[in-house]
Amino acid sequence: MKYENQKTGYEKTLILFVISLAITFMALGLNVAKTPSISKIPTKIIKDSLASVTAFKKVYRVLMSPRCMNCHPAGDIPLQGDDSHLHTMSPKRGSEGKGLYAMKCANCHQPGNSPGLHTPPGNPNWHLPPANMKMIFQGRSPDQLARQIVDKKQNGHKNLQQLIEHADDGLVLSAWNPGEGRTKPPLSHSEFKRAWIEWLNKGGYAPKKL
Repeated sequence: MKYENQKTGYEKTLILFVISLAITFMALGLNVAKTPSISKIPTKIIKDSLASVTAFKKVYRVLMSPRCMNCHPAGDIPLQGDDSHLHTMSPKRGSEGKGLYAMKCANCHQPGNSPGLHTPPGNPNWHLPPANMKMIFQGRSPDQLARQIVDKKQNGHKNLQQLIEHADDGLVLSAWNPGEGRTKPPLSHSEFKRAWIEWLNKGGYAPKKL
């Protein structure tokens, strides 16, 4: 009888221990569920106008290079070559930025670069910005371009996090793989990305008008 009482007491203790352990794990699980993932944590802005403007000056050099500006023309015909002349075939932007009528960007610009010197560069999503959000780089001063990029009415309604992520967009990355015979942007992609994030995280300030 004494042994059975001891056994019963042991079993009760074990059951209570298991229950308390289960409650602890459930509580931990709830805390984990409430913790936002890294991708959802909002980007923290620490405003520093001097650092922000200094970073944008680096960004501006890349955005005004032919690899970026050629697809951000002032008009509706893309630019071409390291001298940024009008595209010799005169394709038009079209409403979606993918060409007009039968002359579509994808007719010549394949998913990857075509082999050979000065042949069409490629990308699976080759296009200009759409007609309702042209995102013009050509002719923009540093002040104008900086303000344009952070203006949701002109940047495709992108917030801060989306702008930061845009540095790794497929078309952006293609600037550093332009095909034979074309110069790359003046900074490496990693240098550009660091400057881009620095500019935005320090407040997205625009340089003073000259």
